[in-house]
Amino acid sequence: MLTILGNASGTCCDRMSRRNFLRIGSLGMGGLTLAQLLRAEAAAGMGRSHKAVIMIFLPGGPPHQEMWDIKTAAPSEIRGELNAINTNVPGIDICELFPRLASIADKLVFIRSVVGADGLHNSFQCMTGRKQGDQPPGGWPGFGAWVSRLTDPVKPGMPTNMSLFHNCITQGWGEPGQAGFLGRAHSPFRLNDSNAGDLVLNEITVDRFRDRRKLLTTMDRLRQEVDSSRVMDGLDVFQQQAIGILTGAKLAEALDLSKEDPRLVERYGKGDPTPLGNAPGRVTEDFLVARRLVEAGARVVTLNFGHWDWHGSSADTVVESRRDFPILDQAASALVEDLHNRGLDRDVTVLMWGEFGRSPKTIAGGGRGHWPPVSCALLAGGSMRAGQVIGATDRQGGEAVERPVTFQEVHATMYHNLGLHPAGDERIFDLRGAPHEIVNKDVEPIGEIV
Repeated sequence: MLTILGNASGTCCDRMSRRNFLRIGSLGMGGLTLAQLLRAEAAAGMGRSHKAVIMIFLPGGPPHQEMWDIKTAAPSEIRGELNAINTNVPGIDICELFPRLASIADKLVFIRSVVGADGLHNSFQCMTGRKQGDQPPGGWPGFGAWVSRLTDPVKPGMPTNMSLFHNCITQGWGEPGQAGFLGRAHSPFRLNDSNAGDLVLNEITVDRFRDRRKLLTTMDRLRQEVDSSRVMDGLDVFQQQAIGILTGAKLAEALDLSKEDPRLVERYGKGDPTPLGNAPGRVTEDFLVARRLVEAGARVVTLNFGHWDWHGSSADTVVESRRDFPILDQAASALVEDLHNRGLDRDVTVLMWGEFGRSPKTIAGGGRGHWPPVSCALLAGGSMRAGQVIGATDRQGGEAVERPVTFQEVHATMYHNLGLHPAGDERIFDLRGAPHEIVNKDVEPIGEIV
């Protein structure tokens, strides 16, 4: 886990020692260094083709009835106050507050029948594809950890599994999936984690990552001081690669939005990092940074966005949706169009979803309660057959009545798009020696879209 501290005292040269640089190589993995991570990656994996997944987690349970599954024929207390609009695919209607996504529906897959949520208010099931209870020794690995374990790095100096997750008061909403029994070498390389940890990069703070124009200058200065201090002498190749990641230009350049056309940056929208209660803010720039990280060599990039735990009155729900839906509409549509314009749509898969759906009937005050029986997801890219809806719910939006899709099926589809075989021959053993596959043996990718 990469942790950038909130402040650093003293000058870089004051602490430029071999001991401190080995500490710089530690990624908050219980003492495991980045050099060890590189050794593990070099010893593992398959090919070097650059397929990738960008997974967007919407914390709190996004309301499917207000997003992709508008129930226009239902009673008013179920249908809600938002209307449906036509998309550019005949027969597919979505919420009126998503006009940009409606205009590119031919590039999207709307899943209206995700089932099997365990009802817990966290990212665990989205990140792992599995329920949190009854875990094997060491715990279930996250999606990115499996990909890190089973593939080689695309480019030297860029971790396979990267996360833009922001910390949250509700901790489960700020967790991008750990490595579990695969070992901490495959934990996500986190870029927005402000918790104290083992990594100290002099002068580089969380705020500096947001001010990406200054970031590259700071890392350039750090790299020059590394070169002049001779601390690289005597380090092995993996330790040198570890320092290379943290002082090299690739990561900094991927985070430096000043290199983008300002019109494209504007297309993604101006985000707000201010936390929304116990959830992350709406950092639309993370969508663009995710694309840049993929281009720089990441295979998996995860991010969390906004607050979707709407329990207030129906009036509050409408206010929140009219505030937040257009922001999500702009950022998500910009990402999908950007990938297509760059020719990355065949190789990069986008997945956006939350931990469960919302109740058909309003609760006291008019809001909607938690609803594990059914939820929704949005997919794009990955050479999938887009421009279609998968599944359907009943008239009230409470149960899946057509083509129920499990969390593991969604994960199996992502692995398939990466070139990994969900039911393949490779088995990994947990801490007690029991074998496990990346998804259960009876689970297949979603056949309608792959």
